Amino acid sequence: MSQTTMAPRVTGSPARARIGRSLVRPILMLGGIAVVIVGGAFYWVTGGRIVSIDNAYVRAAKEVIATDVSGIVASVPVHEGQRVKQGDVLLQLDRRPFEIALAGATANQNGMVSTLNAMKLEYQRMLRDVDVKQAQLESDQASFDRYAGLVKSGGVTRADYDNVRFLVMADKQAVAALKMAAAVQLARLGGDPNVDVTTMSDYLQAKARVDEAKRQLDHTMIYAPFGGIVTQVETVQPGMYLAAATAAFGLVSTDNVWVEANPKETEMTHVKLGDPVTVTVDTYPGLTLKAEVQSIAPNSGSEFSVLPAQNTSGNWVKVVQRIPVRIKIEHKAGGPELRAGMSVVAEIDTGHRRTWHDLF
Repeated sequence: MSQTTMAPRVTGSPARARIGRSLVRPILMLGGIAVVIVGGAFYWVTGGRIVSIDNAYVRAAKEVIATDVSGIVASVPVHEGQRVKQGDVLLQLDRRPFEIALAGATANQNGMVSTLNAMKLEYQRMLRDVDVKQAQLESDQASFDRYAGLVKSGGVTRADYDNVRFLVMADKQAVAALKMAAAVQLARLGGDPNVDVTTMSDYLQAKARVDEAKRQLDHTMIYAPFGGIVTQVETVQPGMYLAAATAAFGLVSTDNVWVEANPKETEMTHVKLGDPVTVTVDTYPGLTLKAEVQSIAPNSGSEFSVLPAQNTSGNWVKVVQRIPVRIKIEHKAGGPELRAGMSVVAEIDTGHRRTWHDLF
């Protein structure tokens, strides 16, 4: 009985194993296909959200240090690679020639005040001369009137009469001339005999010369417009002549730093202002910086090239353009130094997700 009961178990087990093995293969094949389909669908749906740009570099505000006045360099209190703060002295010209010019302009301004006040007094004197000559005219006119009555009766000679007549005519001309001179003087005073000399054009011109001399004196000292690092300082040495608008050395900002990325125009479809960006710096492997899209250029990089491409010929080849994108970096104090020109990789998260409508 035991042999007859055990026989079916021995003969049945290999059959079930063969059936199980025959089912595993199609299940694995179907499962693999399903995984590929699901994975492909997931990749397609999430694809296009991240725009990775390796044509990106660190940029920083730069300033060419120069002055708008010419002079002899007195001192350069900074050295190559020195960090400076906003307002620090970078260069000093010899102040003596400018102090002399300011003293001369100030003396001229003070002298102009005296001259203009003298013009006001001169006008008052001219008016007095007119009054004096007018009184003389009235006296001679009275004599002439008397002589006119006496000449007929023979009380005065004809010669005395003519002398008085000519004297009256001369007095009238003198009064007219004095009045004309007073009018000219009044015009120089702007029509107001009591004018404030500090409002007159001659004084304002003198004051402008003083202001210009002060400005030039102030500009003998060059201050840092922003915090940063100075470079190429050795090109300027004390004692050398520095012409106006001549570049002395450079200043690169350590605070106003950003990333300039140049993605292809075909990658800009969903990029917009404010999109979060992840920035990795080639110099610092493993460093990840948070950033965001600050601005998108309204033109491609080639629009401002010296020799823009001409696409009017018959052998024109279409070239994908690049649109500059400015990325604002959240760089914390104490972090690794970001220097202008460093290569970075910027990954912009556009937040875009594809839908099934994109297939059609």
